[in-house]
Amino acid sequence: PEPGRCAHFVLRKRRFCRMIPAPGRRFCGEHGHEEEQNDRKRIPCPLDPKHTVYEDQLQKHFKKCNSREKPKPVYFVQDINAGLKDVSEIPEKQVPLSSLSIEELQNLITRLKEASNGLELHLKEQILSHQALQEALSDPKNGESAFKHLKQQASILGNMERLHLLGPGRCFVEFGAGRGKLSHWVDIALENVESVQFLLVERATTRFKVDGKHKRRDSIFERLQVDIQHLCLNKVPILEKKKLPVVGIGKHLCGAATDLALRCLVESYTICCDGKDEEPAPKRCRAAQTDVAPHKSAGNASTTEDQKPVAGIVIALCCHHKCDWTHYVGREFFKSVGLGPVEFHYFQRMSSWATCGMQETTSKASTSEDTEDQTNDTEEHEHTLSRTASGSDTLQGILSVEERKELGCLCKRLIDHGRIEYLQQQGYKAALQYYTESAVSLENVLLTAVPNPSVIPEPTI
Repeated sequence: PEPGRCAHFVLRKRRFCRMIPAPGRRFCGEHGHEEEQNDRKRIPCPLDPKHTVYEDQLQKHFKKCNSREKPKPVYFVQDINAGLKDVSEIPEKQVPLSSLSIEELQNLITRLKEASNGLELHLKEQILSHQALQEALSDPKNGESAFKHLKQQASILGNMERLHLLGPGRCFVEFGAGRGKLSHWVDIALENVESVQFLLVERATTRFKVDGKHKRRDSIFERLQVDIQHLCLNKVPILEKKKLPVVGIGKHLCGAATDLALRCLVESYTICCDGKDEEPAPKRCRAAQTDVAPHKSAGNASTTEDQKPVAGIVIALCCHHKCDWTHYVGREFFKSVGLGPVEFHYFQRMSSWATCGMQETTSKASTSEDTEDQTNDTEEHEHTLSRTASGSDTLQGILSVEERKELGCLCKRLIDHGRIEYLQQQGYKAALQYYTESAVSLENVLLTAVPNPSVIPEPTI
């Protein structure tokens, strides 16, 4: 072992333990039993079996174990954004896609194409940029992968500016924030703007956060470590106090997380949440949207005492194969075209076909220097997709690669259209657009939504 390190040899890792033992001891606390001469016994921790504890100190360990259940924050409301409560609607056992016969697969493809008839499948390009990122984009120190992230972030900010969502008196809620880079650039873009707040929603603990870079007096950064499924924005103290209009943002928000975020914004937040574990009724949501005082996209930031509207939503979509019928906001649309949870299960699996052949691209990108983003979230998502798409797939002999890609894209657009219809029913003008080139990211579709003027009339002067 290295000097000053634990003398226990970890067989699984083929190296010595790297923990530092107490002075005068050869083993760390985890492996100290190897030099104990008494009968004390170590057992796996009941809260997390990845570590052990002395059996006679179990109760004491429970009080300080990092895996113990921590007090819930005030904004935690169990399953408030979960969606479907009737589990009987979900099949108990779903047959894998690779187990379907040729006839069953052809029938599924036929139903997919029929359901997609009449949908807008050719999206408009809105590949924009923003002045806030020009210096970083021209910095030669940034590697290829970092450059790709910056181009995406610049286009997201450009689209926010196009929709007049970058303005004073706003609270920007970044879902799936990770290190918080998207909020970081929004803050840079609003450098001379007053009364701007940021809520960074991330359920996991995150290393190398950029929050500490923001020392401006007029911008406030706060992290909410909570699953979006249980987040009630109305109960976040800073929103309760100042009641600013919210702009929901996200870069590559995986699968079901997008649906949870949409429901969090346009249902549980728009309707003044009372904390009950009930799914809000859509009609009530539309009524609430109609009653809300209008906010022009250009940034009228004032609100009344009891009205908390959502000024806009800008989310880069990702990982449709991780969608879930339980959380999906477009269930009514699927039912309206004769589809249900069984078809949804197959379509969300088939959506990964859209990223076939991406493994070579991402493997090249991973070799480039990345001074901007050491934790490369987009590439991680894309590797996951490539494994899903290129795994043990018995269907490769039935469909060509191009056919698979086309059907995968069709599945994505069908799932996304359900989200658009949901937002439209809630009183929003929603759209899908390409916000970056496919060479930058194969997940290059941006969902945007702003309050619909036809539903929320302009005030009379």
